[in-house]
Amino acid sequence: MEQLIITLGWLGIFAPTALGAIGSSYGCSRAGQAAAGALLDTESGYGKYIGLSAMPSTQVILGIVVMFTLNRELTLENSPGIFAIGVLTGLALMMSAIYQGQALVAAINAAKNKPEIFGLAIAPAAIVEGFSVFAFVFALVLAGSLPA
Repeated sequence: MEQLIITLGWLGIFAPTALGAIGSSYGCSRAGQAAAGALLDTESGYGKYIGLSAMPSTQVILGIVVMFTLNRELTLENSPGIFAIGVLTGLALMMSAIYQGQALVAAINAAKNKPEIFGLAIAPAAIVEGFSVFAFVFALVLAGSLPA
């Protein structure tokens, strides 16, 4: 049983990076596909669409920072907390990146048809990014309260 608890601790350490990478991959892929389609339908402004497609990559970067914050010697006392913080933060980062990608698809499709709304169209994606930052900050705060 002790080995299982320690193993869950290791899972918690790596989960923010792994789940953040899954979400970022999906979000960047969806936004990239929309950006590629916009390139065919517009005569200029290609860079802004390609730039937007990279926006969901932030979540994996946040996951890496959480992973380094949680990385410590695993004990029976701290492994359950590390597991909970890591997995739940990873899930929040993954879902944020997925939904941010979907918001970017809509923003790119709207902005290619009406370029003057570009800034307004990306606001929902920025709001979704904020939720990943909340999860990130809370993970860092909670990681500091774990037993050594």
